[in-house]
Amino acid sequence: MILRQRQQPYRSRKWLAAVHQIDNCVICGAYGIQAAHRNQGKGMSQKTDDCLCAAICPNCHARIDNGHDLSRDERRAMLDRAVLDTITQLARMGLIDAKEIGR
Repeated sequence: MILRQRQQPYRSRKWLAAVHQIDNCVICGAYGIQAAHRNQGKGMSQKTDDCLCAAICPNCHARIDNGHDLSRDERRAMLDRAVLDTITQLARMGLIDAKEIGR
């Protein structure tokens, strides 16, 4: 078994600023969002990579983090979908461009 070295999480104020340019929750469509980081794969008191956050409203954020009406797997699936929808929105808005990666 090969042990992977722990890498520092990807941090980008520019990425988070782009996420905050999305006005509506990618889950329910409510106005006003928070950048909610993915909960899976992090250590205690450590957030995952900034590129793995979703533009969601405070109500959806609370439901994913603390909701008792969904199982842990359902909450994780909901946030994973929201992360993908956020990345899609960022691309469609021209805030991220794969052509610029590696330049």
